[in-house]
Amino acid sequence: MESRKELVWKIAKLGVPLIVGQLGLVLQSFADTMMVGQYGTMELSASGFVGNIFNLAIFFLLGISFGTTPVVGALFSRNNYRGTARVFRESLLVNIAAGVLVSLLLTMLYVNIDKLGQPVELLPLIRPYFLAQLASILFLAVFNSMKQFSDALGRTRTPMYIMLISNVLNVVLNYIMIFGAAGCPEMGLLGAGIATLIARAFMPIAMGVILMSRSYKAYIRPETTERAIGLTRLGMVHLTMLGLPIAIQLCLEASSFNIVALFMGWLGTIPLAAHQVMCTISTLCFQVLYGIGGAASILVSQHRGRNDWMRLKRTVKTAYVMALCCAVMMTTLIIVFFSPLASLFTTSEGVVNTLYTMLPCFIVYQLGDCTQILFANVLRGIEAVKRMMLYAFIAYIMVSLPLSYVFAFVLDKGAAGVWWGMPFGLTTAGVLFWFEYRKACRG
Repeated sequence: MESRKELVWKIAKLGVPLIVGQLGLVLQSFADTMMVGQYGTMELSASGFVGNIFNLAIFFLLGISFGTTPVVGALFSRNNYRGTARVFRESLLVNIAAGVLVSLLLTMLYVNIDKLGQPVELLPLIRPYFLAQLASILFLAVFNSMKQFSDALGRTRTPMYIMLISNVLNVVLNYIMIFGAAGCPEMGLLGAGIATLIARAFMPIAMGVILMSRSYKAYIRPETTERAIGLTRLGMVHLTMLGLPIAIQLCLEASSFNIVALFMGWLGTIPLAAHQVMCTISTLCFQVLYGIGGAASILVSQHRGRNDWMRLKRTVKTAYVMALCCAVMMTTLIIVFFSPLASLFTTSEGVVNTLYTMLPCFIVYQLGDCTQILFANVLRGIEAVKRMMLYAFIAYIMVSLPLSYVFAFVLDKGAAGVWWGMPFGLTTAGVLFWFEYRKACRG
């Protein structure tokens, strides 16, 4: 059995590419928002509206793809490469089917978009941008499947490089298409949508080329004297039943933050602006913790595949301590540099003052957030996901949101009150996920 130091290094080796890839997506979002915002206020409003709709779709598709990791990881740990090849094909089909379903639902929404109460003057901007985003959904679904397959093999760097290249491509195309540079016609918000479409189409194409290379051949096209590797209905149902609870859990968590934003809007423009800034800052912590949790999920799935529960528990403990240390370190840095950090996002004294009232809530909820991220990933790794959507509903909808409302409007704590509901919800989720992990280990 490896030493504690070796285990820490193994988690870091898997987790750092996951962190870098996720932070790359955050930076891309920053760049998109800034470029569209520089082009026009109406364009920024339209992109924000469409972005909120598509964020839920993206979280759902991501959750469906997460079902691939534990299955492939377990097969890989037993050197069952015929199995990994079969699951790769099944995963592609399941994720494509999910992408088609989501695309159909979004198409129905698009047809009725004028009934959603948005300003009439924004509709000419919303419609073409919506269609460009819609066209990219299937590319995203395919890439998610490929990424989770590669991650499960312990090869987290490959998707990271592709995501970073895609981010750079998106920023460059944004500049060219939004503002009309390099001989390209000025397209404004539509240009941003087309840039995103091209960047997302690049990811599965590039990933597919690499997966067909010699380095992945053993896992996708293993040499075998048995009959051809085919799809199984049971395998696809299993992947769907693993991914669906995770997808619902992610959507519930994302929805709770959307509703919190609605509460902030009731309080006024300044609280809403402060909420957006604080969410952006907290995302940085979340992505680091997610990277550690994702690495733990990969190792846990491999230990489970070998039925090595001792190493599994040891990996979980080590990953949790690493996550706690990272949470403390990043929270400390944010506290120390909070003033210059806030000034990067706003020059409004009112927004900055509101941010300072929300800072204690942000500090307190790090423990709960760290716990729920880590153990949610562990549950995915051991395929104990059936109760996750129930626990998410309890934590985010029944605990967090009512408390946010009570603190903000009944106790009159304003913006800080809205955020004070979050530590209770995140901690509840963390405790419930930890309880489910303990129960699975005893079983």
